[in-house]
Amino acid sequence: MQPESVLIEAALAVIVLDLTVMRAKDLRSRLNVASLIGALAVVIAAVLAVRNGAMGEILNGVLNLDTLAVATRVGVLGLTLLVLGIGTGGAKIRHPAEYVVIVLCAAVGFMAMASAQQLLLVFLALELASLSLYVLAGFDKSRPESAEAGLKYFLFGGMAAAFLLFGFSLLYGLTGTLDLPGISVVMAVSGFHPLLAVAMVMILVGFGYKAAAAPFHLWAPDAYQGAPAPAAAFIASASKLSGFVLFTRLLWGSASQGQMLGATPGWVPVVWLLAAASMLVGNLAALAQSNVRRLLAYSAIAHAGGILLGVIASGRSGPGPLFFYLTTYGIATAGAFGVFHVLEAQGGAQNLKDLAGLHRRSPLLAGCLMVFILSLAGVPPLAGFFGKFTVFAAALSPAGLGSPTGWLAVFAIAMSAVGLYYYLLILKEALVRPAAAEAQPVKVPATAALTLVAAAVLTLLFGMFPSLLLRWF
Repeated sequence: MQPESVLIEAALAVIVLDLTVMRAKDLRSRLNVASLIGALAVVIAAVLAVRNGAMGEILNGVLNLDTLAVATRVGVLGLTLLVLGIGTGGAKIRHPAEYVVIVLCAAVGFMAMASAQQLLLVFLALELASLSLYVLAGFDKSRPESAEAGLKYFLFGGMAAAFLLFGFSLLYGLTGTLDLPGISVVMAVSGFHPLLAVAMVMILVGFGYKAAAAPFHLWAPDAYQGAPAPAAAFIASASKLSGFVLFTRLLWGSASQGQMLGATPGWVPVVWLLAAASMLVGNLAALAQSNVRRLLAYSAIAHAGGILLGVIASGRSGPGPLFFYLTTYGIATAGAFGVFHVLEAQGGAQNLKDLAGLHRRSPLLAGCLMVFILSLAGVPPLAGFFGKFTVFAAALSPAGLGSPTGWLAVFAIAMSAVGLYYYLLILKEALVRPAAAEAQPVKVPATAALTLVAAAVLTLLFGMFPSLLLRWF
């Protein structure tokens, strides 16, 4: 039995239960029950994913469950559990069962993306996850900003899907097969073709939009600002993890299938420029933000540049450093949005000044936020530091500073110093600035508190013992 089946069955159970037994209950009870069922399904799916292990090709080669696919499955499920946990700590959700079902459907799409071996399944999995995220971004009908976020995310995502599908169609036309190993074999035999370069450009544009890499990032600040906090957390964490793993597969293939699009001359300089532009635009634009969600959006754009550096380095170092970076970044980002979600239910946390005096109003939230923000900044001994260190070391290892990738790593280190400034602005408000006279203590729901503490502990644990993740590889 595959983990995806468990999530689909749980989604059906949540809908049926909510339409029958729970229909007369209040929204909070319905959300708690739906989230509990979803969380149990996620845990069972994670156990199945680990127990099944790296099974190789299954379903006649439609899926490839190698080490990277298994690790990504578990990572996605962990982030899904985190999103379900923080979702219970904020304002009431008007349609709790539908919310949990959409989260589970998105997780199924993310997991399928990590192991897909055919272009058709790749696109279907990507669109299942994307459509779920579009709905989640516009889920809060009481806020016009949420509707705007959902619409912008949908329009940009639809355009990205068109570019991606056009690139896939060119690949199919050139090779005559939808199987990724078959495409790799045909490309190795036939060599370079001009249409292959066009396909490469289309795929890079499509994934650039999906990953919010500059200059395809314009949707991200509005989507992060307007979407409900759990939806923004899912977009910033699990979406990036599965998306970049899929992108790495398309570029580098796997041990069993050889290089994919990595055989195309000239793709490394293009990704190099995307990474540099993302780090530059993301970090500099974040300096001017007063809205904390937009600040995290530009931070995500900057991190997309660092992740692209890890994609480039994966060809020689393997996917271990990239996976570690993606997972630890996802935990810290989802945790930060979880803190904002709790605060928004009790007065708002859109602007930096709304965080003033958080250490007095809720020491628990302030402590968790400090861990998450310092991890995003790359401060040791937190997981974010080791994530950046492994990626930078992997980029410098082949040729040191004598290669363009080496200089990109140095540029990324310099941009990390810039990022430290705006991350400290958040902590200055939360830990140093006194609270307003009318500010009230923040009540943290037990489930949200447990989830945030667990995320903070994992962030510290993976920083002190990175082998807990890296031993997968």
